[in-house]
Amino acid sequence: MNFELSAEDRAFRDQVRQFLKDNLSPDIVRRARTEVHPPNEEDRRWWNSVLNKQGWAAPSWPKEYGGTGWTPVQRHIFEMECRLAGAPELRWQGLRLIGPVICEFGSDAQKKRYLPPILEGTEQWAQGFSEPGAGSDLASLKTTALLDGEHYMVNGQKLWTTEAGYSELGFFLVRTDTTSKHGGISMLIIDMKSPGVTVRPIEMINGDISTYEVFLDNVRVPRENLIGEPGSAWTQTKFLLANERTSSADIDKAYGDLRRIRAIARHEKKNGRPLMEDPHFRLRLTRLTLEVEALDWSVLRVLSGAPSNYPRASASVLKIKGSQLQHRLTELAVDALGPRALRLYNRADAFAAEPSALWPEHTPGVMADHLYMRACTIYGGAMEVQKNIIAKQAFGL
Repeated sequence: MNFELSAEDRAFRDQVRQFLKDNLSPDIVRRARTEVHPPNEEDRRWWNSVLNKQGWAAPSWPKEYGGTGWTPVQRHIFEMECRLAGAPELRWQGLRLIGPVICEFGSDAQKKRYLPPILEGTEQWAQGFSEPGAGSDLASLKTTALLDGEHYMVNGQKLWTTEAGYSELGFFLVRTDTTSKHGGISMLIIDMKSPGVTVRPIEMINGDISTYEVFLDNVRVPRENLIGEPGSAWTQTKFLLANERTSSADIDKAYGDLRRIRAIARHEKKNGRPLMEDPHFRLRLTRLTLEVEALDWSVLRVLSGAPSNYPRASASVLKIKGSQLQHRLTELAVDALGPRALRLYNRADAFAAEPSALWPEHTPGVMADHLYMRACTIYGGAMEVQKNIIAKQAFGL
């Protein structure tokens, strides 16, 4: 395959770069490049609005609902350039997950009600899938939604619900039929301010709060908040996961990590010389750079529709390799920073930090990102589950 960008794609890349240069302020970029989790919420909502005015908020959506009509490669270019320029990372839950599901399966009323605020960034979403005892095995979920007149009565508990504490809405997998395992699962839209919804923060290893547990106690949800037909959520969930099959590689973040590592290595010293001149460090960095580039090419193969003997296993392969690289990239950043990495900035300190000789601009967020990314082999489908998928779909085991 030829992975050189076409003249049209190079012109598109230049257009994106100019737009980013014109719209991103140094403060926005500085906060985004800390890679602290979760990112600055005000910055994300502002950037969501800016992109929407440009018509670029939802590149993966169908054009008739606000999508861009870009090719898969152009979407890849856009995400890469945004990351390298230091743009705030937008919330996935609305734009990448539930938005496409509503476009595909939602009623006309749901599309009219929910899609515009997602594009504008005025309503953010939580994803209520995992439960205690039903993480990777979603079909074992226990949360029930029983029809009572024109409302569903929802009872249950969700766990690891990312950013639920400042989301206006949530899309939840619930069991509307207790007699069927897969066929009894439905998807409901729930207002996070509804009576009976309790959101409890979970402190993460990096000292910040990015995920929550959600308790649903006799929550009354209007019947019209059901997406599609009762019992159809398993199909919707597979669509949701397949719709972003290359995003699990997190390739744009990998390139952003390489940029940060190089910045650290140019500044930090070893034996009185820049760390970048140390041959052992350069060897580690070069090996990781080659692996990131190889993963990038793999993503491009999938995006371009290159022939594959095992297309259904490709997302799992990308997820495993991307997660493994995240561990090694953030580890190298910590090693490169040396003793300075021991300072664990919380979100407020990282966002407000002013560069100094002792704590230069590449310092905030390095350790916090490293600790947070230890979970990347678990969230979005644990590595063990991904390997089982590959064994089944690629090798028939």
